Amino acid sequence: MSIVDIGSNSIRLLVYDGLRRSPVPIFNEKLICGLGRGVSLTGRIDDEAAERALRELRRFRVICDQIGSGKLYAVATAAVREAENGSAFVAEARAALGVRISVLSGTREATLTAMGVLAAIPDANGVVGDLGGGSLELVEVAGGVIGQSTTLPLGPLRLMDMSGKSISKARKLTDEVLASEEVVGLLKGRNFYAVGGAWRNLARVHMAQNHYPLNILHHYEMQRQAAQGIASLVGGLGPETLREIKIISKDRAETMPYGALVLERLLRMGRPESVIVSAFGVREGLLFSKLPKKARSRDPLLAACADFAQLRARSPKHARELIAWTNQLFDTGDFTETPRERTLRHAACLLADIGWRAHPDYRGDRSLTIIAQGAFVGVTHPERAFLALTVFHRYEGVWNDRAPEPLRGLVDEDQALRARIISAAQRLAYLISGAMPGLLPRVILSYEGKRKLQISVPKSHRDIIGERVEKRFIELADLLGRKPVIRIGDQEIRLGK
Repeated sequence: MSIVDIGSNSIRLLVYDGLRRSPVPIFNEKLICGLGRGVSLTGRIDDEAAERALRELRRFRVICDQIGSGKLYAVATAAVREAENGSAFVAEARAALGVRISVLSGTREATLTAMGVLAAIPDANGVVGDLGGGSLELVEVAGGVIGQSTTLPLGPLRLMDMSGKSISKARKLTDEVLASEEVVGLLKGRNFYAVGGAWRNLARVHMAQNHYPLNILHHYEMQRQAAQGIASLVGGLGPETLREIKIISKDRAETMPYGALVLERLLRMGRPESVIVSAFGVREGLLFSKLPKKARSRDPLLAACADFAQLRARSPKHARELIAWTNQLFDTGDFTETPRERTLRHAACLLADIGWRAHPDYRGDRSLTIIAQGAFVGVTHPERAFLALTVFHRYEGVWNDRAPEPLRGLVDEDQALRARIISAAQRLAYLISGAMPGLLPRVILSYEGKRKLQISVPKSHRDIIGERVEKRFIELADLLGRKPVIRIGDQEIRLGK
């Protein structure tokens, strides 16, 4: 399945691995061609920009055919909907791609952007902002519901044209537009979800400044003051200076100061608590809108982890049994869970066996890297680190602290302990079951009173208990502050002190 997004500044092709709850791009290509440049002044898409775009669209058609991507959707935004020659361009674009081009209204663009953010961050609460070359869409989200929205003439290309490339004039224009918008007032004390290439590049600069351990933009979070600071800094730099900064796309050097300016003024007026970058936007919102209602309701993180288990685990069924088996530790006892902690534990169980094909000496490191850098959504950066550390300990040992310290620094002490407990349970389960399904449901974990942790095995499977199983069970019981007891049929065996 493929989507072509014809924006005011760039056109992009994304080919996905299918219509699924947590889609993964298998091909991604972008061309900055500036269709929106000059439209606010002349009313027309520039002929040279149009020809560059059409040439790239013809290439996109060939790539889609080569990959065999199946269904292709194409959308166009501000520049095409506003230009007087937009209809003529759409006709040529349709001929180039061989599919209908949907020219999105500002309202529809805002809705799809919000759907994309909610697809990746279901509990989003605040205002989504999608900065394109020609416009800024703002839309409220809360409780999975899309609220009030607006489309504003504040895209960087438009600001450059209207201000004559004067930052001070662009600032005045931006303030005039934002001052009268009700949606801006909905930001105070909430989150601002930033969508768009210019703002992603700002986040890259902030990451580099802070030597951040994860080079993942999705769900990267900045406090408002920090985001204002980096926006103010970049907004004061010229294109030549920005081109020398390696982490900033050279194609965006000219428009970046204007994108930074819009963010800085928006944050100053709206006063949100934090800025959260979303890699999902219009394209992912369009995909999300095509899903059946039942599929939309699935948790995006668990959906992605289930896909990982299907591809990489020795037995996805065993991974599901591991979820049920570890439920026994957290449904009662001292280590109860919040609903979110439960989701993360389930995700960790789905990911617990993804490193088995690596060399034994590298399974922990390999799993940590895959999870820390994986194409997951529906997960914050600290949560991603928690999952990575849990599976690292599952392979390397509960008390092995060889994982990179900056990554460990994203997880607080309580979550670090929880990661060790889950990994200890996983290490025990894999030793008992041989990583294959069928046996774990017959081995019962339970708390006996306030002091004991018991594992019960039917007599028919008594030989599954060996010295290494005992050691790992003692390790788990110690982490839980309990005395370990093994029951084989009616016989009780005390272990440890």
